[in-house]
Amino acid sequence: MPKSSFVTPKPRDTSRLSGERFDVLIIGGGITGAGIARDLALRGATVVLVEQDDFASGTSSRSTKLIHGGLRYLENFDLGLVFEACRERFILQQIAPHLVRPLPLMIPLYRSARRSRTLVHAGLTLYDLLALGRNTHAHRMLSSDEASQRQPLLDPHGLTGAALYWDCRMDDARLCLENVIAAREAGAVAVNYTRVSTLLRHGGRIAGAVVEDRENQDTLEVSAKVVVNATGPWLDRVGAMAGNWTPRLRPTRGAHLLVSRLPGGEEALYLSADRDDRRFFVIPWGDLSLIGTTDLDDCSPPEDVAVTAGEVDYLLAEAARYLPGAKLSARDIVSTFAGIRPLLAGHPGHESSVSREHALFESPDGLISIGGGKYTTYRSMAAEVADRVMARLGRPRGEVRTHALPLPGGQPGWDDLLRDPPANIHRHGLDPDTLHRLVDRYGTRTAHLLNLLDQEPELAAPVAPGAPLGVEIAYAVDFEMARTPEDILRRRSPQALLPGHGLAAVDAVAAVLGRRLSLPPEHLATLAGNYRQTYSDPYSGRHQGALA
Repeated sequence: MPKSSFVTPKPRDTSRLSGERFDVLIIGGGITGAGIARDLALRGATVVLVEQDDFASGTSSRSTKLIHGGLRYLENFDLGLVFEACRERFILQQIAPHLVRPLPLMIPLYRSARRSRTLVHAGLTLYDLLALGRNTHAHRMLSSDEASQRQPLLDPHGLTGAALYWDCRMDDARLCLENVIAAREAGAVAVNYTRVSTLLRHGGRIAGAVVEDRENQDTLEVSAKVVVNATGPWLDRVGAMAGNWTPRLRPTRGAHLLVSRLPGGEEALYLSADRDDRRFFVIPWGDLSLIGTTDLDDCSPPEDVAVTAGEVDYLLAEAARYLPGAKLSARDIVSTFAGIRPLLAGHPGHESSVSREHALFESPDGLISIGGGKYTTYRSMAAEVADRVMARLGRPRGEVRTHALPLPGGQPGWDDLLRDPPANIHRHGLDPDTLHRLVDRYGTRTAHLLNLLDQEPELAAPVAPGAPLGVEIAYAVDFEMARTPEDILRRRSPQALLPGHGLAAVDAVAAVLGRRLSLPPEHLATLAGNYRQTYSDPYSGRHQGALA
């Protein structure tokens, strides 16, 4: 693979925020806001995106790591949502093949189950039909012996077989980040650690916002013709700044546990809880297994979300019912995380039955807000918001291009490096496993890291045993706007969720940050201390916004 030219760093830059009037200001740097910024920038609008903490630091890095059509939504007759999600699942495999990968899932079938083999087979047949041939494989039904061979930990008592079908796994934080990077490459301004404190008005209409740069302690006025509230679980908080706001959300909490990898095949398990019939997953996740999620009403501040002891007990007990041989207990937990779903209010009944549909709201003074939805459908949600914004700007709708243009690491040939490693890989001493991990994470952008190693070969080693390479940290700072150890160890890489939680690496990571950003030692000590406070307890994983 020919070596690409060295890429000029694109650091975090607030200088343009108050220097011009933008077409649109997007508040919220989760997956929805990032998708909207990319779409509008590709349509030629001038865009600024602000995020109060780091990109994807809220719900968008706290999902079940699945891109899926929503099999369970069939029971609620949400056929339109399932069709849309199946379409978007296929699109995301095309534009981000390094981050969205096919995943087989098994539904074990028992004599005592609420859903018969016939019903599950019929549901999966409809699921395949709604995908219009765009799924990885059609489902098939397995015998009890086949199910046990694939997943030997399954309780054999009453096991009559299983259903095998396909969805996708993903890297949620990096998928959001690549949308931010793509938006910037298309001309958008995107700044993290920039909190909106007040909405500005001109002639009775929302015309921008006052933002606080949390890094430099500056206050800036951002002027825009249209303002979009894409803040997920913070939607009502930002909407209230417009005045006369009716709360729109019914937020629910989803908790997840990570345990040492359970023996078995590569299939995830899709299970039903006995006590309340909630659906949850047991998913292979590298050297760990992910168990989740819960679905509980939660109106507490989204920044305070954490897994509760009750959720730990619930998930362990329900997983153990299917996998008694695993002998799961709290001692097996490596880490936990929880997120808040910004679901729409007005849907009575059990939390897990609340619709995942989204809706747009426009306040009398012009604030456009989007609530609801699910990660899988972020791109189509963003296109709908972009259509509304272009109409408000009085311009032609423009061409929607986000379904056809690959995200930054997903260009054709994204895995060519694995088949034909360039000479500089050997020159820098990178082993095949390290190269595979880099390509899985960065796709075609791996060439940028190799070029950075040519410039700074001392970055080829991990900063600590088992930690990211120095070049990954430098690249995160220079090109991905990482500002804290948590940005790097939780969202640019998954280190914070792995055994040890990155605590052994935090000082070395802070040192690289300090050199790249010219930060004083006392500031680095505060950043490292904030990280330790958050991740010393595997049950915390609390969203802190840890900028000093």
